[in-house]
Amino acid sequence: MTEVSQSQFRAAMLDSDQPVPEGLRDKAGAPAGKRFNVYRNNVAVGLTEALEAAFPVIRKLVGDAFFKALAGVYLRNHPPASPLMMHYGAEMPGFLKGFEPVRALPYLPDVARLEIAIRQSYHAADAAPVTVEDLGALPPDAFARARFTFAPAVRLVSSRFPIHGIWVANMQPDAPKPGKGAEDVLITRPKFDPRPHLLSRPAAIFTARMMEGQSLTAAMAAAGGGLDLGETLARLFTEGAITRIS
Repeated sequence: MTEVSQSQFRAAMLDSDQPVPEGLRDKAGAPAGKRFNVYRNNVAVGLTEALEAAFPVIRKLVGDAFFKALAGVYLRNHPPASPLMMHYGAEMPGFLKGFEPVRALPYLPDVARLEIAIRQSYHAADAAPVTVEDLGALPPDAFARARFTFAPAVRLVSSRFPIHGIWVANMQPDAPKPGKGAEDVLITRPKFDPRPHLLSRPAAIFTARMMEGQSLTAAMAAAGGGLDLGETLARLFTEGAITRIS
């Protein structure tokens, strides 16, 4: 195939409304229209299933039939950039922001960001954590200047919507209905599966500053007086979020 025909092949493969590329033949030299349609259908089904697995909460929120239609539009506009399907769907938050049929559900892009962060956490590299005793062993003057290195699996997602409550309500049986307002979610992976944690706003600011490499003192100042430092540090160390103290 020429470069142009490769582009046409790719576009036709992802869009069933497009005709079979001209000149496409099977091994016997006969037109390969039927085989191409089977292949095209298999590709669409495979990519849709990958999106369903990546965004189970989005799927529940909009319903199966709507999600399949949404996925069809998405995959035509965002074909895979990697053969690793665990990465497919990275553009979903931006796609949802501009997708007119879901305009009445403005929280969907942030829910998608949370689901992507959970998936990234799952596939992140392992790292040996340090303990809170290591922090307590620091001299008083070093404690204030301490900086943390976070495990590769740690993620922090902030939203003006109750994304943690929405996720819990759709992933855990008998969970309460989500509340209202902004929520900050810390994702850790102490063992095998990621765990989302709802943070207070001061704790989220503190954690974000520490993840940026700021000192303990600077992060505490940014978080303000509402920070429960003991509770926040206990969560980070208990969940294996910290791998180094410097």
